[in-house]
Amino acid sequence: MSFGGRFADSLVVEQLDKLSVSFLVDDLEIRRGGVAANISFGLGKLGLRPVLVGAVGEDFADYRSWLERHGVDCSHVRVSESKHTARFVCTTDTTMAQFASFYPGAMSEARLIELGPIVASVGTPSYVLIGADDPDGMLRHTEECRQRGFPFIADPSQQLAFGEGDLIRQLVDGAAILFSNEYESHLIEQKTGWSAEEILDRIGTQVTTLGKDGVRITRKGEEPVELPACRGVAAVEPTGVGDAFRAAFLAAVAWGLPFERAAQVGCTLAAYVVETVGTQEYSFTPDQFIGRLRDSYGDEAAADVAPFLS
Repeated sequence: MSFGGRFADSLVVEQLDKLSVSFLVDDLEIRRGGVAANISFGLGKLGLRPVLVGAVGEDFADYRSWLERHGVDCSHVRVSESKHTARFVCTTDTTMAQFASFYPGAMSEARLIELGPIVASVGTPSYVLIGADDPDGMLRHTEECRQRGFPFIADPSQQLAFGEGDLIRQLVDGAAILFSNEYESHLIEQKTGWSAEEILDRIGTQVTTLGKDGVRITRKGEEPVELPACRGVAAVEPTGVGDAFRAAFLAAVAWGLPFERAAQVGCTLAAYVVETVGTQEYSFTPDQFIGRLRDSYGDEAAADVAPFLS
């Protein structure tokens, strides 16, 4: 929601302990979101059929229909009998100050989901990406991946700010891939007490997004590889950009492409999202996507990816 004035004009500092204010907002926009849903949507747009795992409320029906129309398997989503789907509600004034609330709702039931029966139904996963979720659910799914031998991707993102070192160490240790942005990579080091080298000792590959500067891929015993962001990006709104990068990166890995090429594919999809308001409102044709990839990364990159989008 957008408020046409300034929150500060309605606040009396000496009376904040008795705060009771109401703002007449100018508009209301309801946008689809959620880390797992955003990533799954992107994978579906690129022709894969990801399996979405999470907990939602009975209000999920319309969202389910949207995701399924875009190639996402929602048959293993848990529907809560008592809580609504998690949501973030935010009001912004003309100075970009915000009042916001996050309602976790059904997300707290993610800890009740077992991966074993899902895998028995859909087949052994290439990867299980464990994104920001109910912390107990994240721990359960990470540990189950270790026990059952499922390769997992650690992507704790928003939970890093709230999680303690012990939680983060358990979520990261043994991951095939660790995703983060540059700030989060330093936060992981700070909270775990591990150096960058010690983190690499415990994971396969670290993929760090660098915003407008692209992405860095780091492997133990190798020099880091930095790849530039997509060219000619007209940034509008950044929400969901990291999720889009992850989706396209994983799609390219599923196609059998090397990580460096996967990062270029990820940056290309991220460009579409940053140029759009909303996390799942972007669109493109295969030819448009390949053309944009070619403009930024050359003919060889386009030739490698084109067979999977035709």
